[in-house]
Amino acid sequence: MANTGKVKVGIIGSRFEGDIHCASFQLMPEEAEVVAIASPTPGHAEQLAKKYGIPRVFRDYKEMLKEPDIEMVTITAPNYLHAQMTIDIANAGKHVVCEKPLCITLAEADEMIETCKRKGVLLAYAEELFFTPKYVKAKEMADQGGFGKVYLVKQSEKHFGPHSDWFWDVERSGGGALMDLGCHGIAFCYWFLGRPAIKSVYAQLGTYVHGAKTKGDDDGVCMIEFENNAVGMVEVSWAKRGGMSDRSEIYGEGGVTYADLHMGNALPTYSEYGFGYAVEKAPSTQGWSYPVFEEHWNYGMPQEMRHFARCVRGKETLQATGEDGRAVMQVLYAAYASAGAGKKIQMPYKPTAKTPIGEWLGKRGK
Repeated sequence: MANTGKVKVGIIGSRFEGDIHCASFQLMPEEAEVVAIASPTPGHAEQLAKKYGIPRVFRDYKEMLKEPDIEMVTITAPNYLHAQMTIDIANAGKHVVCEKPLCITLAEADEMIETCKRKGVLLAYAEELFFTPKYVKAKEMADQGGFGKVYLVKQSEKHFGPHSDWFWDVERSGGGALMDLGCHGIAFCYWFLGRPAIKSVYAQLGTYVHGAKTKGDDDGVCMIEFENNAVGMVEVSWAKRGGMSDRSEIYGEGGVTYADLHMGNALPTYSEYGFGYAVEKAPSTQGWSYPVFEEHWNYGMPQEMRHFARCVRGKETLQATGEDGRAVMQVLYAAYASAGAGKKIQMPYKPTAKTPIGEWLGKRGK
C-alpha cells in the first residue's frame, strides 16, 4: 500500500543550513516531518534536535540511512561531500534533496543523476530562488506577457563572506563567491527565462578583500548569453559590508520590475545597544540595521521543502532537478574559464580542469 502520511525526513548536517532546513519543515509541517538528524560534530546534532524536537540523532549519516521509515534525506554538508552522500542515499532507496551547488564537478553531477534514476528516487536540487515569493511573482508577470520580450535578467547576492570556514577552502567548496552565490543567480536566470539553451558565458572575477583566507574569488560578475537573445547578469560578492543583499531586476521591451528580498520586508531599525538577530550575515545589530520579517518565508525555503515532500507523494512534479544543478555546473566551469582567459567562452564548454575554479587558478598562476 502506498504511503499517504507525512513524508519522514532525515537531515545531514547540523550547522547554518541544517538549522534552516529544520525550521523550514516546521513552518510548513503538513506534508513532511523531520525524524532524524546526522552530524559528525559532537553536540551539534543534539542541540539542533533539542531545538526542533527531532527524536533521533546520529553521528554517522550512513547509520541514519538504515532507518526504514525515512523516505527523504536532505544534504546540508560541505560541497565536496554532496556527490558521495547523494549516491549513498539513493542506494539506500531514499529520495535526495541536495543543497546548492549540486556538487563540484560535472562527472560527479552525471553520476548523481544516473544513480538516482537507476534507483528510482528523486534528485531534488535545493534552489530556493525558484520558490521565493517575490521572484515567483516576477516570473508569473513575465510569463503573462507583462514585460513583453524579456531581454535582461539580473540577480545579485552579496555579503561579507560565508558562515563556515570550509567555504574559504577551495578543495572543499570547489570555488569562491561565484560557486557559493553565483550558482543561485545562474539558476535563477536559467529558470526565469524558461531554461533556454546557453550560447556563451563571460565572467570577471577577483580576490580583492579576503586573499589571506582563500585562493578563491571574493567578488565578480558573470554574463550569460542565451539562445533566445536574452542575457543573464549575475553579480556576487563576499566583500560587501553591511549584511546580506539579495535582489533581482527584470527588463523587457514593455516593462520592468525590481524584487529586493530584504529592504521591502525589513524594519529600518536603530539601536544603541544591539539585539539578538537582524538578518543573515549582518555583523552587528548596534546602530542602523534592517531586521527582516519572516526571513525563511521570504527566501522561499519552507515552500521549497514542502514542494519536495509533495513530489515524493506524487502530488507535484519536481521543479528543481538534478539536471538543473548540472546546467549550473556547466556555466560555473565556463565562467571560471572565462575569468581566467579574459574572454567570452562559447557553449557548450568542455572542462580542462578538475574543478570549475581550477580553470581560473591555473591561469592566475601563470
